[in-house]
Amino acid sequence: MSIRWKAEKNKMTFADKVIRFNKNLSYTGAALPTGIRIMNPFKENLQTMDIVQKFYHKYYNDNQARHLILGINPGRFGAGLTGIPFTDPKRLITECNIAYAGKLSHEPSSVFIYEMIHAFGGAEAFYKQFYISSPCPLGFTAVAANGKEKNYNYYDSKALEKAVYDFIVENIRKQIAIGVHTGLCFCFGTGKNEKFLLKLNAEYKFFKKIVALEHPRFIMQYKTSSKQFYIDKYLSAFNAVNP
Repeated sequence: MSIRWKAEKNKMTFADKVIRFNKNLSYTGAALPTGIRIMNPFKENLQTMDIVQKFYHKYYNDNQARHLILGINPGRFGAGLTGIPFTDPKRLITECNIAYAGKLSHEPSSVFIYEMIHAFGGAEAFYKQFYISSPCPLGFTAVAANGKEKNYNYYDSKALEKAVYDFIVENIRKQIAIGVHTGLCFCFGTGKNEKFLLKLNAEYKFFKKIVALEHPRFIMQYKTSSKQFYIDKYLSAFNAVNP
């Protein structure tokens, strides 16, 4: 590593590092099971990297470490379009004031996250402390029985989980290197995602502790009447960390 390269790296902000990470994302894991397609919004959609640059320069243009939140993997109607985790095109425009050209899709998880962010104190306050990503930063899709493409999670089949295991390990390491706190990591999903991350963390010791919260999709699909309870639960967990 040259002295010049080191100097350039040291000048990079948190935003610069995330942007570089996303720009260079390419699936390097084992062959995927039949019928599963990799979804890389940073290479498939022309406007995504422009959105990514605007978003991270707006909220992360500093050298401050963040607390990492790991979802599952990008979905078709949120990060699959915008490149921003849990941010669909509608929330990108109305909450982040960043332009989006195309169909304004709606993702229930994004609705919950931005209601929670509002309650936290707004996007600027939230993103100053937290960085949302995924164990697998690229998404997956499969074809449903009706012939339509649907979201697919990395843990939805043992074959897929095995195929992407090394890729997940590699990318968690890369994201830690961006500049996140390793004492505590948050996890969206109190079922399979939590189980997988706890097992992975026991092996690699990425974080001292992982705190799981119910996934936004689960809340919006099954617990809508108790939504405020879960917003309060999120806030309690997030406010317990030191900024």
